[in-house]
Amino acid sequence: MLSIQNISKSFNQRGLVLDNLSLDVNEGDSVAIMGPSGSGKTTLLNIIGLLDKPENGFITFRGISIASFNDDESASYRNKNVGFVFQDHLLLPHLTVSENISLPLLASKQTPEELSVKLNRLKMLMERTGIYDLKDKYPFHISGGEAQRVALVRALANNPSILLADEPTGSLDVKNATVLGDLLVELNRDLGITIILATHSAELAKKISKTYRLEDGKLAGTSLSV
Repeated sequence: MLSIQNISKSFNQRGLVLDNLSLDVNEGDSVAIMGPSGSGKTTLLNIIGLLDKPENGFITFRGISIASFNDDESASYRNKNVGFVFQDHLLLPHLTVSENISLPLLASKQTPEELSVKLNRLKMLMERTGIYDLKDKYPFHISGGEAQRVALVRALANNPSILLADEPTGSLDVKNATVLGDLLVELNRDLGITIILATHSAELAKKISKTYRLEDGKLAGTSLSV
């Protein structure tokens, strides 16, 4: 599904962050990227999501080279194929939960039939993640764990092929981190969503089928979680 071959990325103040890094991800995989702060985990996710570009190497998505996409092509790729979840939920305070979740649907033209299908799917996801009863509340009326579940469903609004999650449990307490981790596993298993996440949490990584460690700009080894 996704093949990254020999990509590198450096920054003026940080130097070389990714060093001829390679990674292959199959349809339906769940992948955890671990490593210390500053190791390049977020940079790698940003490159996969075409929010950033590597200095060299190749990236293909379902057989199509995407590393050289221009801004419009990159935006189209993200809108059709990629969902993002960040450590901070980034919900808009003046919109209700339901409005926040459906916001990505406004980014592209859709027929009434397509919109209806996606709205029904979002209702199913809201029910599945336990936030449907919060649909008319505003972000400042819900807990941090609930807000992160809202952000998760929002990331799935356009039925993406890949979910990129950057420290999705980093701001949550143990209980809510466990709930969100279990939801990610269920969505991967039951809906076939490919998940690539960056995390410091060994507990979250244990739930994921493939775990890599990013050190010195490269992915070191892979282990299968039990």
